[in-house]
Amino acid sequence: MTRGIVVRDAVPEDAEGVARVHVASWQVAYDHIFPAEALARLDETADRRAAHWRREVEGRVPLSSTLVAESDGEVVGFVDVRPSRDDDAEAERTAELTAIYVAPPAWGSGAGRLLMTEALDRLRRLGFEEATLWVLADNPRARRFYELAGWRDDGAVKEDEFLDTRVREVRYRIRL
Repeated sequence: MTRGIVVRDAVPEDAEGVARVHVASWQVAYDHIFPAEALARLDETADRRAAHWRREVEGRVPLSSTLVAESDGEVVGFVDVRPSRDDDAEAERTAELTAIYVAPPAWGSGAGRLLMTEALDRLRRLGFEEATLWVLADNPRARRFYELAGWRDDGAVKEDEFLDTRVREVRYRIRL
């Protein structure tokens, strides 16, 4: 079902599409976690998010990549990977998947699977031995997606705050 979806390196012109996917996916995926008003206000952050992703693509950190999934000329998903930012990681061997989002209308299309496959392949080619990611503990859809791709909860937990809501995150890990 991945027909017509292309995964490629992001370019600065993709920033608005990446921001749109980021906001739309949060608004649907996290509607059971965050207040509706807070999620609705994310629309107001689109310009700031686009500027962030444009800077990320233009000022690429060494050994990092932002990839987009495109269908019919439209960004329908993205993934970002880089050396791990965790204090307990060996940066030379551990990468981090910092974000992977697919626009809700494209859920089930295979775009997420294609993004994940290309991101992990890219990390292997860069010489990383393992990768980690952080996911909201109360995000069963994403956790199932990661587990089907071979990721496993490694027991690390942290508390954070997003949209004025305290959340618990768990770390997943995969051998590359």
